[in-house]
Amino acid sequence: MHHHVFWLEIVFILLAFIAMWFAVSNFSSVKRIFIGRPLRSKELHAQHTKLFWIIALPILSADLYSSVAYGPEAGMTELVGLGASAKWFILPITISTILLLAILITSYIMGVIAYPSGGGAYAIAKDNFSNPLPSLIASSSLLIDYILTVAVSVSAAVEAVSSAYPAVGPYETIVAIVCVCLLVIINLRGVAESAKIFAWPTFLFMACMLLLIVVGLTNEASYGFVQPATPPIGQFPPGVTVLLLLKAFSSACSALTGIETISNAVPVFREPQQKSAIKTYIALGVVTAITLMGFAYHLYVQGITPDIHNTMLSQLAGVYYGHGPMYQILIWSTFIVLILAANSTFTGFSQLAAIVATDGFLPRALTNRGDRLGYSNGIIVLAGLAIVLIVAFRAHTNALIPLYAIGVFLSFTVAQLGLLRRWKRVRGPKWGIKFVINLVGFIITALVAVIFAVTKFIDGAWLVLIVLPIIVFLSMMIKRHYNQVAQQLKIDPAETRPGAHRVITIVLVSGVHRVVSNTLSFAKSLGTELVAVHVGFDHEDIEKMEQKWEEWGNPCRLVVLRSSYRSILEPISRFIQALEKWEGEEPGHIHIVVPQFIPKKWWQNILHNQSALLLRAWFFWNKDVVITTVPYHLQK
Repeated sequence: MHHHVFWLEIVFILLAFIAMWFAVSNFSSVKRIFIGRPLRSKELHAQHTKLFWIIALPILSADLYSSVAYGPEAGMTELVGLGASAKWFILPITISTILLLAILITSYIMGVIAYPSGGGAYAIAKDNFSNPLPSLIASSSLLIDYILTVAVSVSAAVEAVSSAYPAVGPYETIVAIVCVCLLVIINLRGVAESAKIFAWPTFLFMACMLLLIVVGLTNEASYGFVQPATPPIGQFPPGVTVLLLLKAFSSACSALTGIETISNAVPVFREPQQKSAIKTYIALGVVTAITLMGFAYHLYVQGITPDIHNTMLSQLAGVYYGHGPMYQILIWSTFIVLILAANSTFTGFSQLAAIVATDGFLPRALTNRGDRLGYSNGIIVLAGLAIVLIVAFRAHTNALIPLYAIGVFLSFTVAQLGLLRRWKRVRGPKWGIKFVINLVGFIITALVAVIFAVTKFIDGAWLVLIVLPIIVFLSMMIKRHYNQVAQQLKIDPAETRPGAHRVITIVLVSGVHRVVSNTLSFAKSLGTELVAVHVGFDHEDIEKMEQKWEEWGNPCRLVVLRSSYRSILEPISRFIQALEKWEGEEPGHIHIVVPQFIPKKWWQNILHNQSALLLRAWFFWNKDVVITTVPYHLQK
């Protein structure tokens, strides 16, 4: 059974990458079906409509709020080995998480005040540090976190469904890959940027979670706030250590990713934008805190234990609702909101990657907009990397959690440090209070980042701590390369003028036929010195070619090269070297014209043109020559 599932996963991975390739390829009919009609550049700003803060709340909070579905469970999973007496730790761990949430939201409100045009960690660091290293740490951390957010959110969504429908369990990885591919199509279509309808599933999930809390309170009012399954508070089971509790706290902090989203998106709010963003932050903080505390408290009262095959949310809903309609609504709303959390990340990743690429620290291809004005390359890269993680960790949320959130807390720390430098530099009214708020935020986020690094190191955080410096180093190398290219391409218009040079055109001919005739006609039209070159493998072949050329009327000078070792490249290379020496100091260009016929059907290319492809690739990388391909289209 597992063997068949493994091969199914491999097939789905291949299909996923083929589908993504089709999405960005030149197959216009396929693109039109899946991606939609291309949009003009002037339609870019028309897509972004300003949002009222109540509508912005669910749209921008999907990433953070959806984390309540797996945050408390991630924390308690670390303590499951201690037995039932450790269940009460969910309360202090959740309270600590809520206090951290309050600190982070207050700190990011300072960011909204400082950067009303939208200031994520990268923008803040870039504005406040002359050295690019802090901003690169922030951007690299966030990009890693975005990748992990897609993997974790989609995996958590699939686990929510498999909890209700155990038959899905063996196919979790496949379902997760399908979900990522659907998200790619959605984002390539541009739906994520304008569809306010995405607000309603988040509202539904919020309502379901708050209703679950109310139903739990009703249950406890009837059956007691201490029930047979409720563990006693205050017991410290054998084996509990401060390091283990910190590890559980750091896992629970995975519920806090996505806080930065609102500060990044200040421009999408209606006026007054700053006040609207602050209202959204406060409302999000209150709702998330109530949900986290209520959810954790009911998990404690019911004595629910993490189960790899049945999420704690599913278990709690089963206690209160059974497996009736309300249970189904909660499970499917959880699935949808977790998918939406991953969906919002596509926009965040592609936009941040485009900003960093514009500054020259990532490949500039990431700045290219697709047919629907989204950053298509960034979307494809994010999906591909997320699928690799999903497959590597078998779509298990708890396996991915150790890698998760360390990146975002590093970016939090850099953002707080940048704001500290800003308040000290700019000052202004009440700057001291703002400085203290961000100082507390800096200390706490730095401490949490260190806790993550220490407690999660063996479980997988080492991977992030290795990958992060590599990405920063590569970013610096990319910037250095772009600077070197710019320096080499720079000219002084007053001194450098384009002028005519001597050009020798070499036409590579394989025989006397229509393709060569078509190519020679093109070459003669250029008005340059023209030489036809043929490579023969034996004396008979050379004589035959010279005879045919003479019968054809010697359309131009023919040079026949002999290759004793059946190589085309070696004799042509020697001929070009001889031409270069013959030209001496006189500036000039060697122009190589390669004839190539184009079959009518795409699969027929497999049967032809290998020599032409090899020649072009070799000349392109090894010789300072101009290469032209003259196509001849076959009719059958």
